[in-house]
Order: sequence, then C-alpha cells, then structure tokens
Amino acid sequence: MARLIPAAERLVRARALIQQAREYPIPVDEGGKYNFSYIAHVKDLLQQARDLVKFIPQSVSATAEMKAEVREIYLEADQADREILHS
Repeated sequence: MARLIPAAERLVRARALIQQAREYPIPVDEGGKYNFSYIAHVKDLLQQARDLVKFIPQSVSATAEMKAEVREIYLEADQADREILHS
C-alpha cells in the first residue's frame, strides 16, 4: 500500500519540481527550447507539481495558510511555464 504524504511535504516537493523544471537543460543542437522532448519534460514536471497539491484545499485538515500556499504553487507553475517555454 502506498505511503500517505503529508500536505506540508507535498508543498515542498511541488516547489522542488518547479525548480527542477526551471533548471532542466535546454538542448543546444536539437531545436533548442522548441524541441518536443524538452517541452514535454518541462510540462510534465510542472503538471506533477500541480498534481501533488491539487487535493490539499479539499482536505478537512487544510489550514488557510496551506490553501494560500497551494494557490501560490499554481501561480508559480504557470509563471514558470510562461518564463521557460514562452519567452
């Protein structure tokens, strides 16, 4: 059976995934940031971050601070997507 990950740990892991997406190396000689594999990997990392925190606001034990952090993570993921892939 899978181990339950606490909400605080999910928030930390989501931020780490967003940072990992920012640091993912751009392929130099294979189309740069327009390489489909690069785009797919970055989008996958950002989606994993969103998926980790997606159900935190619906949980009974979620505090207002946690819900605010979830909103921040969604905003960070969207901002990272724009900065990495659309700039």
